[in-house]
Amino acid sequence: MERKKNVSKEQIEQARSLDLLSYLQQYEPQELVRVGSGVYSTRTNDSLKISHGKWFRWSTGVGGVSALDYLVKVRGMGFVEAVSQLCDCLRFEPPVKVYTPKPQKKPPFILPKSFKNNDRVIDYLMRRGIGLPLLRFCINTGRLYEDERHNCCFVGFDPQGAPRYAMLRSSDPASTFLREVEGSDKRYSFSLPPQTSSCKLFLFESAIDCLSFAELQRMDSADCKPDNYLSLSGVYQPRKELAETPLPIALTQFLKDNPWISHVALCLDNDEAGMKAAMTISALLSEKYTTELLPPEVGKDYNDQLMYRKKLVMNIKTRGAKSAPHHSMEEMAR
Repeated sequence: MERKKNVSKEQIEQARSLDLLSYLQQYEPQELVRVGSGVYSTRTNDSLKISHGKWFRWSTGVGGVSALDYLVKVRGMGFVEAVSQLCDCLRFEPPVKVYTPKPQKKPPFILPKSFKNNDRVIDYLMRRGIGLPLLRFCINTGRLYEDERHNCCFVGFDPQGAPRYAMLRSSDPASTFLREVEGSDKRYSFSLPPQTSSCKLFLFESAIDCLSFAELQRMDSADCKPDNYLSLSGVYQPRKELAETPLPIALTQFLKDNPWISHVALCLDNDEAGMKAAMTISALLSEKYTTELLPPEVGKDYNDQLMYRKKLVMNIKTRGAKSAPHHSMEEMAR
């Protein structure tokens, strides 16, 4: 009702025609930060990334294309106010050029150079509860190492054993640095070696959650047989219509490469974005696979649960705020 009373359909269409990058380049250039080849962020929200004509805010799982979506979803501006502001911008100062995304050649994938040892990475991940035997296994198989800037480098491999993907996470608890290595192929996200003896796959948002869950399994039973574990390397955002929503590309590739999998346990974050993603994936897999929603019992993710289980305290700075636990720590303590 508010839209009809205050702005016309033509004004809404005009406002939606302006993409976010063009808007920031023309009207708020001081807010625009270039972070890579064809990738931009904003000074106010460093978790928001703009690439190939689209934008996505990783801390909240919200994204879009237009500047209008950005003003409403990120700036918290009222719809009518945002439409009016954009129409005023276009009327008094038309953009010099409208951004048109151009196909870019994918850069070659090259793993970052390793540091002479892995001491800082081991110390950081052990302080987050992951045991030394599991870390040594990942280091010895090339799945984890410390790069020259002391980041944790989590590596993903194709079925032939060639590294095809890498995610960097700072080993400094006070840093929010997290990014993929340029040229990474997300089909081959971080995973632990496939186990033909198990038909079950455990699915996570991050490599640290994946390792945390494996550590919890080891704590529960020292002689437990390993299962299949895969990280999506980020938040999966379903589309509005289920029929138009593809499965995460890493999950699609893993199931293709490991056809013995028949059951998928969805161990995504215990927040709104994680639960929505888990339910969507479950619905998309329902015809060929059995599924279960397996969020952590304590905290936002399985690393929270592992640290609670081991009674560890570490102030870890993340891009997204921690959600309320599914079961509060006080309830679990009782």
